[in-house]
Amino acid sequence: MAVKSAFPRPAGRANRQSLLLQQGVLALLLWGTTALLAAEPETPSPDWQLLQKQALALGELKQAPRYEAAAGFEAANGLEPIFYEGLPWQGRPTRVFAWLGLPPAAKNGKRVPGVVLVHGGGGTAFREWVEKWNAHGFAAISIAVEGQTDVPDPAQRWQRHPHGGPARAGIYADSDKPLAEQWMYHAVADTVLANSLLRSLPAVDAEHVGLMGISWGGVITSTVMGIDDRFAFAIPTYGCGDLSQVGNQYGRALGNNQMYQRVWDPLVRMNRVKMPVLWLSWTGDQHFPLDSLRSCYSAAPGPHMVAMVPNMRHGHGAGWNPEDSYAFADSIVRDGAPWCLQQELKLAGRDVEAQFVSAKPIDRATLVYTLDRGFTGTRDWKQAQAMFQQNRDRVTVKTALPADVTAWFLSVHSGKLVASSDYREAEAAR
Repeated sequence: MAVKSAFPRPAGRANRQSLLLQQGVLALLLWGTTALLAAEPETPSPDWQLLQKQALALGELKQAPRYEAAAGFEAANGLEPIFYEGLPWQGRPTRVFAWLGLPPAAKNGKRVPGVVLVHGGGGTAFREWVEKWNAHGFAAISIAVEGQTDVPDPAQRWQRHPHGGPARAGIYADSDKPLAEQWMYHAVADTVLANSLLRSLPAVDAEHVGLMGISWGGVITSTVMGIDDRFAFAIPTYGCGDLSQVGNQYGRALGNNQMYQRVWDPLVRMNRVKMPVLWLSWTGDQHFPLDSLRSCYSAAPGPHMVAMVPNMRHGHGAGWNPEDSYAFADSIVRDGAPWCLQQELKLAGRDVEAQFVSAKPIDRATLVYTLDRGFTGTRDWKQAQAMFQQNRDRVTVKTALPADVTAWFLSVHSGKLVASSDYREAEAAR
């Protein structure tokens, strides 16, 4: 049955008119998309600059969308199941299912930071994920970006609702459709609108709303953070850009996909990313290689932190269980900067030295390296202790690379938390 909302709603009619105005502006921008992509082979290629502008225009969805308690779903542990308005798809309005929760501090009249949460492949809006962020003092909204709810369905994992937008079509397999018909277009819009909704709540500190996505959600996060500059921080987990030439299913699907390479690859807009970003992953990831991660964080001018969690595994729980994402977000909200940042990474012969600035005490340092070649997720990665010295917030790590090393990075550890240097490949391995 429907539940009475504990969350204040934006003004109804005025809010709806403002959102419709936003959609009208976007519709004007998109007037040429269908003709561009449906052109005959002998006609000129699509206007990629126009399509890039249309994707970037999604960042202007700054008006909070209308939302309501999701009928038929029960509130639980103070969390509310909701539907909020998405962009039209195939000529009809859409709604997005989500779980919305506030921490106890917000219910006591205190303004709190927030975070938008985006699931990966096979996932949905996860109540547990919201609860974890609430326990760390953050308001959170976990959204379902494939037109689904969180009700299991043996045929398609999760039940779709009648007002859902498009489901994901493989790996950008809908790139031949008009831009506004593509899944990534709607996934980005849903994420931007969720940001607008969360930051509109009186209990939420709009200047401290972040974004986290896991796997495909990490790809969406990597895309959105170059489109919506209002986020205070971003945490792409596993997922990233620069996937068209990698040696797995992404490279096979995207090697000739010009729509991905020119419009949707997060690298297209990575130079716009000024917010602090935590790139959270591990060496054994079979989907998103370390060199693609490096391409992304090297292209972003804002501060970046890398956390390569040992034996992390790939999955939703594996992505949200480590304390690294929460510690990073806490440091941004409290101090305005990541708790640890690499300042310098030097290589002289086989001698390596890294300089970090850390707000936490470091208890050990490691060299992570491989002697193998090929896709990083299939290599055998080894660890060795490295010497380190901490003087207040300055941490110096020194070690020597083994002979025949092909790739490596350094990590410093503070309890369960890890901060890693940039990924490097040996000259002979390139």
